[in-house]
Amino acid sequence: MKHIGIIGGGGISETHARAAGEIRGVEIAAFYGDNHEKTSQLSQRFGGPAYREFQTFLEHRPMDFVIIGSPSALHAEQGIAAARQGLHVLTEKPIDVSTSQANALIYACDSAGVKLGICFQDRVAPEIARLKQVVDEGRLGKPILVNGYVKWYRPPEYYATSRWRGTRALDGGGALMNQGVHTVDLLLWLMGDVERVYARAVTALHDIEVEDTVVATLEFRNGAIGTLEAGTSIYPGYQRRVELTGAEGTIIMEHDRIVAADLRTPDPTLISPSAGDQNASASSPIVSDVSGHRRLIEDFLRAVENNSRPVCDGRDGRRSVELIEAIYESSRRGLAIKIRN
Repeated sequence: MKHIGIIGGGGISETHARAAGEIRGVEIAAFYGDNHEKTSQLSQRFGGPAYREFQTFLEHRPMDFVIIGSPSALHAEQGIAAARQGLHVLTEKPIDVSTSQANALIYACDSAGVKLGICFQDRVAPEIARLKQVVDEGRLGKPILVNGYVKWYRPPEYYATSRWRGTRALDGGGALMNQGVHTVDLLLWLMGDVERVYARAVTALHDIEVEDTVVATLEFRNGAIGTLEAGTSIYPGYQRRVELTGAEGTIIMEHDRIVAADLRTPDPTLISPSAGDQNASASSPIVSDVSGHRRLIEDFLRAVENNSRPVCDGRDGRRSVELIEAIYESSRRGLAIKIRN
């Protein structure tokens, strides 16, 4: 039996608890969050005590690892404290809101000899994993054009009712750092590192400190060029779309499902009639389908048990934050930014 501690009391922590509850051999050990009323409610639903003091929570035993669902800028701080207690760390995206904080968390987990994983559930979605295989096998040919579109909508109350969403200090950014980061990670996972970026990020609709709309032009190290568009300002919200073109054809994915595969060497099996996950991400932050997080937790458990690498470890999770930092810097300075990776 593996025992998991859940950090955070919001909707994503409920998702973590529901996902963990679907896994045989996993038991929720304890909860901690700044809002004790919410963590107490989760405790009553899923079991395990809810602690008011973070250090007392970390000392709870048995507990093998924690999953962090607190505001983004707390991920490294809380993960470092957990690692020092010998606990493995699985944290929600992003790893944190700066590469310096990401570095500190990676170093702490390395020093403590514990695993560090980042929740990018795209990597364990079956059809996205299949797309990754097609790209890695070279079936698209020489990469040419890459496009990612995250044209989502969040109503004003999404920000107004939260102490941290849309704030520079705790969210680290807006539509890109919070929502678009999944697609940033996906493009990097599929296409490799970005060498240079030119971007514009604006606050077009919401009364928040950070961007709700961003457009970036990307130059990949593999020679491909591309664009990334992300927003929480696009009413009523549209499914995420990724388009990959190489010398051998084009593949288009919507949400997490391949909807077109126009290759010089056709493969009709790439297009599946399955609907993918059922979450209405384009217009709602509520996670109704927890299968992606369940697969992530299962992957992390295998990494712990087999001393192997999680599907997204700390160093891999850092890459998306590095690119987002470059996009923000480009927008501030009005210049193309070369990425040092």
